[in-house]
Amino acid sequence: MAMPPEARQNFRRNAERWMRMSPEERDVMRQRENLRRQTIKRETDAALRQSGLSLTPQERAQFESRYIQERRKVEQTLRQQIEAERQKELPALIQQLKKEFQIDQPAKSPGGSPNSKK
Repeated sequence: MAMPPEARQNFRRNAERWMRMSPEERDVMRQRENLRRQTIKRETDAALRQSGLSLTPQERAQFESRYIQERRKVEQTLRQQIEAERQKELPALIQQLKKEFQIDQPAKSPGGSPNSKK
């Protein structure tokens, strides 16, 4: 199955970034990925326990796969919601900061800086 163009571009970008990393940076990335996988495994096991299901090894693998897939969708949706909320809040924040910093600044003359004399 071929990757969509966007996924292919993302893969290429990540591969190029990986090639530019030092061995130490690569080790850190591997450690982070291992930690992420361990966390997902623990959370998947907990979800299976909470479900109360008694599954065969094949069913368990399917459950884990679906859990990870659906969780990824939930996390993506949450990231999008957070970003949308951030974008809604930023204009008010910028206006608030603009007001605060205008109060702190001395009034500027329209003819240029106070030190420039004609």
